[in-house]
Amino acid sequence: MSNIPEAAQVLVDFKPTKDFFVGIDSDGCAMDAMDIKHLECFTPNTIKHWGLQPVSTLARETALFVNLYSITRGLNRWVALKQVLDLLRERSEVAERGFEVPAGTELQAFLDAPGYPLSDKGVAAYAADHPSDEIQMAINWGNGVNQTIAWMVHNCGPFPGVKGAFQAMQESVDCMTVSATPLEALNREWSEHGLAQYMKVIAGQEMGGKAQHVEYAAKGKYPDNHIMLIGDAPGDRDAAAKEGVLYYPIIPGEEKQSWKRFTDEALPKFLNEEFEGEYQKSLIDEFNSHLPAHVPWDTLSGDKAVKMPHVK
Repeated sequence: MSNIPEAAQVLVDFKPTKDFFVGIDSDGCAMDAMDIKHLECFTPNTIKHWGLQPVSTLARETALFVNLYSITRGLNRWVALKQVLDLLRERSEVAERGFEVPAGTELQAFLDAPGYPLSDKGVAAYAADHPSDEIQMAINWGNGVNQTIAWMVHNCGPFPGVKGAFQAMQESVDCMTVSATPLEALNREWSEHGLAQYMKVIAGQEMGGKAQHVEYAAKGKYPDNHIMLIGDAPGDRDAAAKEGVLYYPIIPGEEKQSWKRFTDEALPKFLNEEFEGEYQKSLIDEFNSHLPAHVPWDTLSGDKAVKMPHVK
């Protein structure tokens, strides 16, 4: 493996203790913290730091669509930010108001630049090498998000059924947190609610993307059909597919039912090697039906299809 983030070495060095591996996403999947973070932390900071006050209602609707209510749910924060700016720029109502949405040119350059992780440290390193007003605005936005989360997000515990599912896995499964959230927040939140004790490792954005987490920690160490990723976003589904492992979806808005089904039905099938195939497909089809791939507003081009952003 090459270009492994230094923080990810703990994943590379991880040695199996059980026959099965499950990686579990955090916000919106195990922890009921995704809505509050986007409603109260990400979105207000996007409006503030990117000067979107004249179209704040439209900006809020766009940001929540990108981050919670569509196929782009769960994108890396920096990729999602560019997606919000791009979709907002294409809204007919924004053009009618004569408002010019920031282009995000330097933000896109950071997203495309090799060697810079899509993390707070990555954007800071990029800014040091390629200083600009816009990339500093992006850093100010990221810092504002982190500060607001630290101030606002407390006591947002796991969804009902999560702890029971973790307990049910302990005998046969090596469990690991697999998340795009910064490590500091993950360690604080999972420890605060007594979940960290069930995890072999907590992996955050500093260790790479979720597919990389699975690659470093599990691929080649377990059979592929003994590796599962649990998530609530299409990016989680795609990360599992990229690594050729199994995916169990937590359906947004139906988290309690999803975790109950996992413990009662999906986990036994997984441990009996009966999960792969038609059963998994039925779960993913149901999951996909809950997240639209078209925007619900008028666009300048007339094209309402959501274009998935390229991620390096």
